[in-house]
Amino acid sequence: MISDPSEPRSGRLAMWGNALLAGRVSPDDAAGAITGDDAVHRVRGLPGEPGPVGLTLALGRLRGLGVTGWRVALPVPGHPLGLSGPAEFNARALAAAEAAVGFGAPYGLVPEVSGAGPAGDRHVEVVWECLPVREAHPADVPSLGEAERELAEGLREATLVLSRLDVAASGPAAEAAIDAYRARAEAGTAALAPGYPPRAVRVLELAGRVGSLVTLALTSGHGGAVSASEMAARGEALRPVERVARRARVAAYNAYVEELERGR
Repeated sequence: MISDPSEPRSGRLAMWGNALLAGRVSPDDAAGAITGDDAVHRVRGLPGEPGPVGLTLALGRLRGLGVTGWRVALPVPGHPLGLSGPAEFNARALAAAEAAVGFGAPYGLVPEVSGAGPAGDRHVEVVWECLPVREAHPADVPSLGEAERELAEGLREATLVLSRLDVAASGPAAEAAIDAYRARAEAGTAALAPGYPPRAVRVLELAGRVGSLVTLALTSGHGGAVSASEMAARGEALRPVERVARRARVAAYNAYVEELERGR
């Protein structure tokens, strides 16, 4: 499974939740940044609440219950990245391919995304399920320093794969994908919420570039220029690179908690 390079909702929740905990943003601003382009976010299963509540109330309640930081999990089958159990939470997070995990108190949030409204006027609603988590070090998450070193090698490997592609033979779709990648690289749009170290921003941006290269390599041959077996072999070769990019993204989002742990 190759993950989508777009920003995960759990990443938005973790980084803006951390900015709120650090006193860098207001509760309403944090909730607005987490919601983004979605219509509404609610939290279900919060202790003491009989039904779903809004993000502002939920984040405040979880802070009162002892959450002092938020981590991100981006698991895929065979790689429980960022998870620490128990089994029910891991299964829900794996089905969603992401989760936000509280630090300081045993609570985690898994998003359930749905569309609502008539055709032509659809909007996205997100319900975060609050579930108990095991307080333990998350699986396979590197430090920022480790992630940065791994990404440098991952970028070289992804670039080598791309260099072997016959872009002209792949058609206009591949050329458009390359143009989009170049625009992304030049723009350097990756950003984190206030309070994150510059190194985390750098790691997140590089992880996005590596992820985009992987996606480009896996899509540029479609349309007949590359056989199905060749595409499958390419995907297998790039799987370790995609894994590196995902680990680095989690490390960047988790940098706030990494600093909290270092200060203990």
